[in-house]
Amino acid sequence: MSEVVAFEGRGPARPTTSGRTGKTPLVIFDRHELDAMLQVYSRMVRAGEWRDYAIEFEPDRATFSVFRRASEDALYRIVKTRGPSRRRGLFAVISAGGRILRRGRELGPVLAALNAKGLRLV
Repeated sequence: MSEVVAFEGRGPARPTTSGRTGKTPLVIFDRHELDAMLQVYSRMVRAGEWRDYAIEFEPDRATFSVFRRASEDALYRIVKTRGPSRRRGLFAVISAGGRILRRGRELGPVLAALNAKGLRLV
């Protein structure tokens, strides 16, 4: 027979960084960065080019990956790296083959690489 277990006093399960005390904090996207990426994503979904996305947070970078289908590899990755870097910049758009399409300190100009009208998967 099955037994019913009460979960009283337990809050909703949400990912937090509070359990990471003493560890390097995760790199995350702020609200404005996420909004800009989702605007590009929604435009490409309407065009029928993209169908799925994933977000990953790590201690050294945050990644927004875009997929044609969930079962395939990422078509493009938008990566935010930790800390200001003079040479490389904070943001980068990387294609499926690992080629860096654009990088910079500001997200807007970096996302312009994905807004190009001639950008199609071959």
